[in-house]
Amino acid sequence: MAVDFTAALNAYANAGKVAGGAAGTGGVSATGGESFGKMVQQAASSVMDTLGKSEAASLQAVTGKADLTAVTEAVTNAQVALQTVVAVRDRVISAYQDILKMPI
Repeated sequence: MAVDFTAALNAYANAGKVAGGAAGTGGVSATGGESFGKMVQQAASSVMDTLGKSEAASLQAVTGKADLTAVTEAVTNAQVALQTVVAVRDRVISAYQDILKMPI
């Protein structure tokens, strides 16, 4: 069975455009666009901002200057962000281990 690599590459590029457009990152093409590393860097920065806001809200709650609802919302957002990071990390480690198990 012959594989047309050009068709496969085009299908992959089109899938990236569709997925990128749906996620709001502005499609990624095979010839240019946003790199994977840049996307990961932005995601990590976003998580760090969320954790920082949660910490700031907690400090304001300790001093009695914050609304309990805002503190609860900030802490919940931080918890969800941290759970997402842990889930992604676990998937990356699992994928890496699967790659290591592949025969050469």
